Amino acid sequence: MLKLDALQVELDAEAGIVRAIDGLALAIRRGETFALVGESGCGKSMTALALMRLLPDSGAVTAGDITLDGTDLLGLPESAMRAVRGGRIGMIFQEPGTSLNPVLTVGRQMLETIEAHTPLRGAAARAKAIDWLKRVGIPEPERRFDDYPFRMSGGQKQRVMIAMTLAAEPDYLVADEPTTALDVTIQKQILDLLRDLQHEQGLGLLLITHDLAVVAGMAQQVALMYAGQIIEVAPADQFFARPQHPYAQALLRALPDAGRRGQPLAAIAGTVPPLTQEFIGCRFAPRCGYAQPTCHATRPELHGPAGRQVRCLLLQDGGPGLVDGPTDDAVVAQAPAAATPGPDAPPLLQVTGLSVSFVLRKPLLGGQPARFDAVKGVSFKVQAGQTLALVGESGCGKTTTGKAIVQLLRHQARIEGQALLDGSNLFELEGAALRDARRAVQIIFQDPFASLNPRMRMAEILDEGLAALQPQTTPDERRARIERITEQVGLRREALQRWPHEFSGGQRQRIAIARALAVSPKLIVCDEPTSALDVSVQAQILNLLRELQRELGVSFLFITHNIAVVEYIADAVAVMRAGRIVEQGACADVLYRPVDDYTRTLLAAVPRMQGA
Repeated sequence: MLKLDALQVELDAEAGIVRAIDGLALAIRRGETFALVGESGCGKSMTALALMRLLPDSGAVTAGDITLDGTDLLGLPESAMRAVRGGRIGMIFQEPGTSLNPVLTVGRQMLETIEAHTPLRGAAARAKAIDWLKRVGIPEPERRFDDYPFRMSGGQKQRVMIAMTLAAEPDYLVADEPTTALDVTIQKQILDLLRDLQHEQGLGLLLITHDLAVVAGMAQQVALMYAGQIIEVAPADQFFARPQHPYAQALLRALPDAGRRGQPLAAIAGTVPPLTQEFIGCRFAPRCGYAQPTCHATRPELHGPAGRQVRCLLLQDGGPGLVDGPTDDAVVAQAPAAATPGPDAPPLLQVTGLSVSFVLRKPLLGGQPARFDAVKGVSFKVQAGQTLALVGESGCGKTTTGKAIVQLLRHQARIEGQALLDGSNLFELEGAALRDARRAVQIIFQDPFASLNPRMRMAEILDEGLAALQPQTTPDERRARIERITEQVGLRREALQRWPHEFSGGQRQRIAIARALAVSPKLIVCDEPTSALDVSVQAQILNLLRELQRELGVSFLFITHNIAVVEYIADAVAVMRAGRIVEQGACADVLYRPVDDYTRTLLAAVPRMQGA
């Protein structure tokens, strides 16, 4: 058994001591999947880092125990702990782009892990690495073995990380958002692989995720975290059928699906409170629609039978229960319905025959260079004030299509075709006209950490785009807009003075979204904009995007693998495979009456809450 007992972790930050984890206890058995869920910044990833003894220099475990089959991990010397990491406990990190060494091939990095934790060497180690690349769905694994990480898409890098971790065949696996960057077909493949490994090897899995549909299909036990504490523990079927804590109930109401289309999602108002303060009462009370005066004055403890516990004063023996019900202003952030343009309105963006190819290598003695055709004759249109969802497997060309439209591949690839924005071909613009187009078309990148300058504070990151693309604004006007958009995406104003590395993955994604929204564009290319967000923040962002669409008429090219989000927000859907669009049409037609076999396969792989 892998067990954490009364764990407390503190970080020394500029704002004071951050109590990132406060009295956390959980146990993972061999062959069991234990899911840890909760909002960004609540302490999920910090729990994983503490478990692996990978806390930053400013952090320390100040109380509690971590034991692995009876061995005290906190008491092991670092030399012994290195054998535990990878060999006994593997970890899949949240952001594969920053976890892979950019100057080493993926094969060299996999061999390093295999040789460190298994007796295999040479050709045998290489064969094992290639086999794992194949098992996690990497195409042409023999060739990709010698590729560098930058040549791979976000989803492919995540699969490499998973293969690298599983190749050492650990007893326990800590998976921090392991399927965030994966499309649904590869996600299903990875989850099926993890299930098979659990059956074959008794692998114990700590699954940290915000995807409740994945939790419903994978986990036996669920622990819900909030502000550094576990506030509800339950068997997965009971958690989804009868959630007890008000926070758990609010999370399930925030899930997007077709049934909520046209309606605002139940986004929980506010954010996780700063963990530098001394808490007196319930930490969720300021955001809870059921809160009573006693909730603000008395600290709740976990209570209930083992395996089915909740941290709520109102649900304790003799408590009044959840009597008043959530109020709109406390729990539900209302967002107006999106406007629908007339059927004969001209498209804002008309893409015709878009092809994008990259040079793979140039011959030494002349001749034609080898090229890779990433996008092949793609055509689609985005109406003003509407959302086109571009879906498909990782590596099919979705992100390349988005980057080409935003003019980020001009000097890296050969681009053919047209992309007409209000009648102007984006591929032919230069100088001032191109700068105006950049103001009109923004992008939210897939990897938020890689897209933020690590040497700039959040305020400087947001101000840079405004100053460059709206030079007529004064510093005071820019500051006011930055503060307003920061609150709109669910961050506090004091966060403006923090560096990118001081935010969680979900918080960094909110910064990237705020940067794109700051210049009031006509079209935003959203490359997996909600993939790094927890459920409640995803609801906030989707409500915000719908509100902006209604107020400003902004359009979205929404690149995503989250079909539930597509069902909720998209007006039209285009399905890509191997660089081509194989099916497109109105959202309801494509999702519920698909014609192409690939579309049917894609939809069949989508995890559903009914699996709980």
